[in-house]
Amino acid sequence: MYTLEQLLIDLLLKLFSYDQLNLFFGDTRTVATLLGALIAISGALLGTFLLLRGMSLTSDAISHTVLLGIVVAFLVMVLIFGLEPDLSSPLLIIGAALAGVATVVLTELIQRSGLVKADAALGLAFPLLFAIAIILVARFTGNIHLDTDAVMIGEIGVASLNTNSHCYANCEEIVITPEHPLAETQRECTNCQAEDISPRDAKAIFEEVCANCGTYSAAQAWSAGLIERQPVLVFFPKSITVMLILTLLTIGFVLLFYKELKLATFDPALAASLGFRPGRLHYALMIMVSLVAVGAFDAVGSVLVVAFFIIPPAAAYLLTDKLGQMLLIAPTIGAFGAYAGFDVSRGNVLGILQISDVLKFLDATFGIGGYTDWNVSISASMVIMLFVLFVATWVFSPRYGMIATLIRRRAQRIQFNDQIVLGHIYNHEGTPEAAEELAANTLYAHFRWSPRQMHWILVRLRAQDWVSYQDGQIFLTPRGKQQVEAFHRDVLVRG
Repeated sequence: MYTLEQLLIDLLLKLFSYDQLNLFFGDTRTVATLLGALIAISGALLGTFLLLRGMSLTSDAISHTVLLGIVVAFLVMVLIFGLEPDLSSPLLIIGAALAGVATVVLTELIQRSGLVKADAALGLAFPLLFAIAIILVARFTGNIHLDTDAVMIGEIGVASLNTNSHCYANCEEIVITPEHPLAETQRECTNCQAEDISPRDAKAIFEEVCANCGTYSAAQAWSAGLIERQPVLVFFPKSITVMLILTLLTIGFVLLFYKELKLATFDPALAASLGFRPGRLHYALMIMVSLVAVGAFDAVGSVLVVAFFIIPPAAAYLLTDKLGQMLLIAPTIGAFGAYAGFDVSRGNVLGILQISDVLKFLDATFGIGGYTDWNVSISASMVIMLFVLFVATWVFSPRYGMIATLIRRRAQRIQFNDQIVLGHIYNHEGTPEAAEELAANTLYAHFRWSPRQMHWILVRLRAQDWVSYQDGQIFLTPRGKQQVEAFHRDVLVRG
């Protein structure tokens, strides 16, 4: 990862200065938005296939159970091997991937017993693994920065502070030895801890030791005041590196196995008969979901990451029926939601509304205890914005939106009523009952409609030149007869 950061910085330095890069990557908004967009893009790509397979809640299960893999790997790394705590460590990613696969395997084992259905099997497997993870977090990570708040909602707002430093000038390391002029010595009790005695005890043995000996990087040496020339450093957020790698892997996975994923999603039996091995592809997809979930863990937690898998694909599904278009629309919605969500966390909704103004109005009108300041979780605000985008899509989608559906259903009702009336006239014209059945004043009674409803239907039919009045009777025009006959032909073809 460090090498990738170096390559990216070298590329950016061709366009920007050191100070500009540090200003860019040190900005909370920039890093949070970029990180949220990367999570949204990778989550939406994988979530599209989960949605189409009817497995959206599998992402929920995996996002919870990867916590077990993270915690176990974290404890092994810190308590057993004595390594520095690092939530971006590759060991955590490996542990999370194994936990995600374990969730799928355990779910399938329970389902194959034949005693419970797939959804119940999932509901049995992931709470067990998640409960074990919560117990481990509460029991063993009390003094380690892995608390329940970080588990649930992440800390995307501080991602800009967790960085790797890259030195480009004055980068010499400083090695301080006891003989070095900058070495600082101090007296230290050598037997106090072993014999459990106080340094003031007469038995205490002291010796001179070097207090600051060791190897210092240029950045560390400058911070410690050991060098006079300031090194030229560029700081790169670790979370951006992790999610960038995972996003590139996700895009590569989707592009490389697009045909296989498409076929296995819509017709797994055909995929198996063609030798595509949908079972292995299924586990590969679950591994990718696990990797993205753990990559997003430090930023948005194990709960809110579910929204990045489900909401953008669900919104895209309301806009198109084509898989290729879904794979473009869903990440776009996710990235925009992440961008707008940061502003929402600061009380600004798309530059249109200030939430603090609304709170002040509510406080003045109804009294809400003076809570008029708005400063909330960034990751939670991103999820809220994603949901707002989904609701907007659900309402205004030109094909499947609520308004379009209401308009289409109204048009279908109108068309149905028109065809019923036309069919009634067509069937009774020239019959002995025509005088009674086709009387303009009583036609409504044969349909159990109100006179007003029948009036407007006849107005519409006359406007289209499908019916005409003659001596208080309703008759079909030549165009009306053609309409009825065309409708009959369509019904026979569809039937």
